[in-house]
Amino acid sequence: MNIQIMAQIVSFFAAMVLLTAFGMLVQRRIYGLIHLFAWQGVFLSISTAVVGYMASRHHLYISSVLTLTLKVILLPYILHSLIHKLRIRKEIETVVNVPLTMIIGIALVIFSYHLTAPVRELSTFVTRSILAIALATVMIGLLMMITRRHAVTQIIGFLAMENGLFFAATSATYGMPLVVELGVAIDILIAAFIFGIFFFHINTTFDSLDVEQMARLKEED
Repeated sequence: MNIQIMAQIVSFFAAMVLLTAFGMLVQRRIYGLIHLFAWQGVFLSISTAVVGYMASRHHLYISSVLTLTLKVILLPYILHSLIHKLRIRKEIETVVNVPLTMIIGIALVIFSYHLTAPVRELSTFVTRSILAIALATVMIGLLMMITRRHAVTQIIGFLAMENGLFFAATSATYGMPLVVELGVAIDILIAAFIFGIFFFHINTTFDSLDVEQMARLKEED
């Protein structure tokens, strides 16, 4: 298949990754947020496989399967179980209203394109055009961590940031060494279990996972 067509396919899935990042940014229901995170993992996995085929980097196929297993199946399952056990049902509260958050997100995308322009001009990789989208995904994940009051949604924002970093590695260098990717995947999985334990202890102590409410209790002490 023509390299340019493959690059367009990768660009399409890159756009879908960015679209799901914006979807998570404005999503107010926590189950919807997890579903969007899973879909982002699907698009990321397919994009990685296409880049592996296009660049003849066979280790990216393993990365694709690893992404699918970890970010589409395992992590959403862990988050679903955590929310069910913590009995979280209410809508997600945000520090900044949704329209303003969207405007900030769009500004971050423009900034990402401006920041990566010199790199895209110098790079010889066909996938260099999606580097800006990868950086924008990282920044939107960080924005979601800043603008959300619930601890679980902040962790999903952190995982979305990691998706952006992985996407950046795929687009900028055709992937990291497989040993590094396996190490990162194991670290993320272990972190998910540790976060789950912390959430149970926080919920037991404060009877809430609202970080603003916990800060208010600290000020009162």
